[in-house]
Amino acid sequence: MNHSDCFWPAEWHRQSAVQISWPDEQTDWGNDLDEVLACYHEVAREITQRQTLIIVCRNPATAQRQIKLAGLSRENMLFVEAPINDTWARDYGPITLLCGGKPVLLDFKFNGWGLKYPANYDNQITAKIYSSRILSDAAQYRNHLNFVLEGGSIESDGQGTILTTTSCLLSPNRNGGYTRADIEEALIGHLHAQRVLWLENGQLAGDDTDGHVDTLARFCSVDAIAYVACNDPADEHYAALKHMEQELLQFKTRAGDPYQLIPLPMADAVLDDQGRRLPATYANFLIINGAVLVPFYGSPKDDLAVQILQPWFRERNIIGIDSRALIKQHGSLHCMAMQYPEGVI
Repeated sequence: MNHSDCFWPAEWHRQSAVQISWPDEQTDWGNDLDEVLACYHEVAREITQRQTLIIVCRNPATAQRQIKLAGLSRENMLFVEAPINDTWARDYGPITLLCGGKPVLLDFKFNGWGLKYPANYDNQITAKIYSSRILSDAAQYRNHLNFVLEGGSIESDGQGTILTTTSCLLSPNRNGGYTRADIEEALIGHLHAQRVLWLENGQLAGDDTDGHVDTLARFCSVDAIAYVACNDPADEHYAALKHMEQELLQFKTRAGDPYQLIPLPMADAVLDDQGRRLPATYANFLIINGAVLVPFYGSPKDDLAVQILQPWFRERNIIGIDSRALIKQHGSLHCMAMQYPEGVI
């Protein structure tokens, strides 16, 4: 395999599938199962209208029954039976490169967001999917289980630039003993990148990922970044997000130009049952073929987020998905799904 011919596609690259993990009583969704299933049904409907949906589930018969009761067709759905700890497929799903046009699934170590939660089952899911025979014969598998990396912690522009955060990737419970230079070298080597842009500021209240970049700032094109902007000095996020904004203003594209910055509204506070703020964010949108799914939180700002993003995705429908159930477990739309570029299925 010619490694110079490898790249990590951006999320807007043509996709063959999206992977999710199906909630059940044994996951954290036990008390909110009906509510969260309604969200999963809505996401499944949008994805399967456009591409294949891979559903990892503990009990395929149960998941298929729930899907049928929701009035969904199982066309374009593939089921993989596997035990799961959590349903946040973004963080343990494969990161897929294209090498000479052929997909290579990278399986990194997932350790429950820095040893916060059990991950014994989730860490095996990529290998299970690869061995399940649902993938193209051209798909290859690379074991990188000696390096901890979550899909939500890194962003690709598809042309060799990776965007990430120091708070997450340098946390000692992930790759303790690695310096920033070590981590950067590993990212560039494993992902065939040219450079890494590090954000040193920004984290949302209630976030238990140590500041995943997909909650804060996202590539919308090679030269445009959408980010969470906070303009309310009374908001607890104000200082950190202003510092993050200043960092983004300093970043340059590989051509040496400033990025076009797309400020997204800071989501209105969503609180848990104890009155603690949850990490609601409009940056956690999911790009699929022909559409962008944007998390909605029952706020007037929902429509504003759609209006802001639409000009940057003119070829795609911007579709709001009620994500108030998802945010109860501190995640949102992008966190629940992992895309596969064309050629995987």
